[in-house]
Amino acid sequence: MIVETLGQLADQLEAGTTTSRDLTEGCLARIENEDGGGSRVFLMADAEGAIAQADHIDSLRHKGRAPSRYAGIPISLKDLFDVAGQVTAAGSTILRDAEPAAQDATCVARLRAAGFVFMGRTNMTEFAYSGVGLNPHYGTPKSVWDRKNGRIPGGSSSGAGVSVADGMAYMGLGTDTGGSCRIPAAFNGIVGYKSSTGRVSKDGVFPLSATLDTVGPLANSVQCCSTIDAMMAGDRGYGEVSAREPHTLRFGILQHVALDSMSPEVATAFDAAIKALGKAGVTFSEVAFADLLDLPNINSKGGISACEAMDVHAAMIERHGDEYDQRVRRRIESGLTVTGPELVGIYRRRREMMARFNRLASGLDGLILPTVPILPPLISEVDDNERYGPLNFLCLRNTFLGNFLDTCAISIPMTSRGEAPAGLMIMRPHGQDTELFNAAAGVEAVLKEALA
Repeated sequence: MIVETLGQLADQLEAGTTTSRDLTEGCLARIENEDGGGSRVFLMADAEGAIAQADHIDSLRHKGRAPSRYAGIPISLKDLFDVAGQVTAAGSTILRDAEPAAQDATCVARLRAAGFVFMGRTNMTEFAYSGVGLNPHYGTPKSVWDRKNGRIPGGSSSGAGVSVADGMAYMGLGTDTGGSCRIPAAFNGIVGYKSSTGRVSKDGVFPLSATLDTVGPLANSVQCCSTIDAMMAGDRGYGEVSAREPHTLRFGILQHVALDSMSPEVATAFDAAIKALGKAGVTFSEVAFADLLDLPNINSKGGISACEAMDVHAAMIERHGDEYDQRVRRRIESGLTVTGPELVGIYRRRREMMARFNRLASGLDGLILPTVPILPPLISEVDDNERYGPLNFLCLRNTFLGNFLDTCAISIPMTSRGEAPAGLMIMRPHGQDTELFNAAAGVEAVLKEALA
């Protein structure tokens, strides 16, 4: 499959070498092709609505009235976002008969205003609470790698990642509370972005953790993610990236925690990426941050996520607890074991660690580390309850650092498509999204050349 970016598609639409209907019908054909498992990727594929949107955009473009140069490009939406007239079930069966949303989530409304075509609602871990992407209610999408044996897609934005990697959409809108955009990106060979908290409105997005939730895109390039991020944040100029020259970049390689327990394949890919970047002129320094060793203890009872999730789910668990994915239910209910003073202490410890991280990152263009230390495990491995917890922890371990430290962060492929997928993650302090995109685009260019 030819990997196309939003910019390339916009150029084709403007030149008249393709139409929105052509793009949309191509995505629908790939959704309907069960080799890609479209019925597991999409909880609801809106073929009729997507074709109607595409025809409307083609008509507007013919009249010179397209709402943006990206109008007519098909995208997918995680089943966590309100879309007017649709039910937001959040990957659950409990909410699938709820009242349809009265209006679009704010970020969805901004993408609609730009003219994107909505292909439908993508599968996800129930209520967004897992890094592996299993869903026992609707089936689990398979990673694009080793599909015959069935590897996990990463979570919780599982369908979003696979929809882009399989060409069922050209961008998947996801959320990221502990890695839910970056893990599926790493496990499917695409780019995934976690925005700074508060940058993109969460109005109309079903919550997991009010403190940690962010909205972000999964797409085929750094520029694609920057474009979508800017639209949702209300930035003018659609987030045009100015890729940094490699010799101007200086990164810190995070030492504590981040490089532990790497699989041989991820370690080899990470080493090759660092060498390629160094050869291109990027400089590196080792960054020690021993505070990170405390995170397992800080989060031993589920931490902030579990407490805030329990606040959302308490009444629903009381009425419908047996209808939950019980792995998700157990993680949510762990929030009941955290005392008030313990939670206050976690918030305080987080503020202290954020301040120290920001000082460490000062003068650097970002901290660099593997997105996930392992390759995507087999679905059958993770479906084993005894192995689920340790593997879920490994999937989330590195990405969660960005959420706990309140950074912006991006995952870029460091292996070629078709190979065992591994991602390279770059983190910068909160609010430095534009600077991170510019640095990441420079890294992306070097890695693409090295992998060509």
